[in-house]
Amino acid sequence: MSSSRSAEAPAAPNRTLAVAGVVHALHDGYTDLIYVLLPIWQAEFGLSYSLLALLRGVYAGAMAALQVPSGRLAERIDGRVILAAGTILAAIGYVVAGLSGGVAGLCLGLAMSGAGSSTQHPIASAAVSRAFGAAARGPIGTYNFTGDLGKAALPALTSLLVTLMPWRHALWLVALLGLLAAAALAFMPRIRVSHAAAAARDARSSGDRRGFALLCGIGGLDTAARMGFLTFLPFVLLAKGAALPTIGTAFAAVFIGGALGKFACGWLGAKLGVLRTVLLTEGATALLIVATTALPLTPALLLLPFVGLALNGTSSVLYGTVPELAPSGRVEHGFAVFYTGVTGSGALAPVLFGAVGDSFGGSWGISCAAATALLTLPLAVLLAPRLTSR
Repeated sequence: MSSSRSAEAPAAPNRTLAVAGVVHALHDGYTDLIYVLLPIWQAEFGLSYSLLALLRGVYAGAMAALQVPSGRLAERIDGRVILAAGTILAAIGYVVAGLSGGVAGLCLGLAMSGAGSSTQHPIASAAVSRAFGAAARGPIGTYNFTGDLGKAALPALTSLLVTLMPWRHALWLVALLGLLAAAALAFMPRIRVSHAAAAARDARSSGDRRGFALLCGIGGLDTAARMGFLTFLPFVLLAKGAALPTIGTAFAAVFIGGALGKFACGWLGAKLGVLRTVLLTEGATALLIVATTALPLTPALLLLPFVGLALNGTSSVLYGTVPELAPSGRVEHGFAVFYTGVTGSGALAPVLFGAVGDSFGGSWGISCAAATALLTLPLAVLLAPRLTSR
């Protein structure tokens, strides 16, 4: 038992969590600073809602498509190498975006950055899970929390930088952070998968394929609602009279609320169960999206931390349920498949909602996000009987 454990877990689980958290913060920040850039790109290149949503979809689509291959590659090569290469590629993608002169260049840069970010979720989350074993639920929550810190910090930093310099120069500075993070991965313990230890663990758990499919469905709809709302949020705020720095601050408020939501809803999930927590958070998400759209600027801004809490609260419960339902007990593969599904949903939903926004107006596009959140409720009712803790 001890030799299997030592082969599977890094020698320093806290160091694994710390470095994985830094990388998570960077990549999640890269993913969501796009929302601050959308109004800038719309003004400079004259883009429609559909094209703006396509830019977001290119990043998310590249990230979704390569997560499972990244996880499999990490079974053969030290995960630090894959994470470092992906982090460098994500940074270079933003350099390319900063050099672009139109939609084609932006798409190329965002595709490169999204491909690089595909390495982070499956490899780092599984590394934390293996490092802490049966006690991993809390550390995984901490790991997820660091991602929200990045979502709060990098968009706010970028919105400040674009007031001091051209947006292209701001992207190059942000890319430099990625290169520094890649260098820091040299200090991370090995995170290569031990096949013998993984096989022994898989034999102890059969998982639940149908339950896992329902879990992925809830995660996909939850992510679609979140990405749809965030895509339209800057334009809703602009229509209310917000300036660009205010929009950056608004996103920081959403993401800080989201980080708190992951902690709060993890506690709620343990106390109330998965079903009640999902019903509460998704119902609140729909109501708060509608309220944010309808209210004047100042009340809407005050609501945004609570919107973030509800938007991200569900994900905290869902991530912690992946090991319980992962088919054949393959936790690493389960994380990769789950993240692929939710990221793919996040890539597709803004494009669909953007088409609705172009045809009927931005308020209809953001209303689609609220309606999507409500679609998770019947799936949560179907999932509850399959969980050990409902």
